[in-house]
Amino acid sequence: MISIGTGSAMNIVSAMIQQNPNMKVAVIDKDEPGGICLTRGCIPSKMLLYPAELVRTIETADQFGIDVDIRKISFRKVMERMRSFINKDINMIRQGLSHSKNIDYYPVIAEFVRPYTLKAGNDEITSKMILLCTGSKPIIPPIKGLGSVDYLTSDTVLQINQLPKSIAIIGGGYIAAEYGHFFSAMGSKVTIIGRNPQFLKQEEPEVSALAKKEMQKHMTILTNHEVREVEKIPTGNKILVAVNRENGEKTTITADEILVATGRGPNTGILHPEKAGIETDNRGWIITNEYLETSQPNIWAFGDANGKQLFKHAANYESRIVYYNAVLKNKTKPDYHAIPHAVFMYPEIGSVGLGEKEAIEKYGERNVLVGRYLYENTAKGEAMASKDYFIKVIVEKENKKILGAHIIGPYASVLIQEIINLMYTPEQSAEPIINGMHIHPALNEVVERAFRSLTIPEHHHHTIEHH
Repeated sequence: MISIGTGSAMNIVSAMIQQNPNMKVAVIDKDEPGGICLTRGCIPSKMLLYPAELVRTIETADQFGIDVDIRKISFRKVMERMRSFINKDINMIRQGLSHSKNIDYYPVIAEFVRPYTLKAGNDEITSKMILLCTGSKPIIPPIKGLGSVDYLTSDTVLQINQLPKSIAIIGGGYIAAEYGHFFSAMGSKVTIIGRNPQFLKQEEPEVSALAKKEMQKHMTILTNHEVREVEKIPTGNKILVAVNRENGEKTTITADEILVATGRGPNTGILHPEKAGIETDNRGWIITNEYLETSQPNIWAFGDANGKQLFKHAANYESRIVYYNAVLKNKTKPDYHAIPHAVFMYPEIGSVGLGEKEAIEKYGERNVLVGRYLYENTAKGEAMASKDYFIKVIVEKENKKILGAHIIGPYASVLIQEIINLMYTPEQSAEPIINGMHIHPALNEVVERAFRSLTIPEHHHHTIEHH
């Protein structure tokens, strides 16, 4: 077997080696081993975001009669702690790959030369079974002048040691939101410039609206603005010219650093899948059938490589599906009805399943119920002095089947888990939450009460009633 990528593909490689101790696997990865999640995605960014969350949490202390001053933030220490942590893991994985008697490890670029045959460095290797777990890379938009200035991406930002006094972030999605939160909490002057009229366009409109309102206390967020031009000025700063897409008005932003966070795209260019007869879509994502098999039998693509769900937990899930299909020959289709995600900003967002609009389109207005609840209307929420944070849940009217849930506020990624787990039961019913005893006065009551307040959705209301 050949595996390209050392992220979630390793789940399959390890399982196969355990089953067959004499097996030979070629593992090829041009980057540091461990996959994007470990080397430059979820894990390093969360190592940075926790200190940022602490800063913002400490700042709320005066509401509770606690007088605190943050004297100094050692930016270098924050960055070095993150790097020493991930480097330890990367080195451990590298050791494991290099010393395994079952694995030939190639830390080089892989490219197809013909079907089932790859060139890795000076070697040509061939196998009847190939895993394409090639990940994704930051997309760099075609902005005039961007190529002639230094800019950061979510990859390179992890290498810096000095806090930029000011930073302009191009993009209005998760990565922009999380790094905007990080840099502003560390002390940078942050400007986020997003093309979409909605900040965090994947979220429910009222979740995005509150996220923007809260984040704007610490930074500038421009939505519906497109960066047209970037240039460097003699002082060493960079100037960005952004145009309001609605009325064409220009805004000029000056910043020490630019972070490009305009989404992620495929990594397949260097792989030349066309030489192996492997089809890609017009963007370059690898096309798979409903079993995650490519157009070439027994070549499988999963994780970011197929462009379906760019989340580590989705890649791990897909690796299980590929294992069932490729190894156990047990035909299984992936099920994406409840792929959750979180945005680790301040306030945190957790989301799973359908939004209200999608649910109504799919099930019809009369068949959908929506429940909402404010954190501040629970005892614990009040104790935490929560303002405006809320949960919104969407269920099918007839059988209380959970269709989606969206939370913005402290611990959103934790609170949403009881909902996600029920979405993976046969009935997907909300009854266990409605009838299950919740600890009083814990924050989980927000979830329970949202499901107890289910009503027919109203088109016009995006504000939340106080109960």
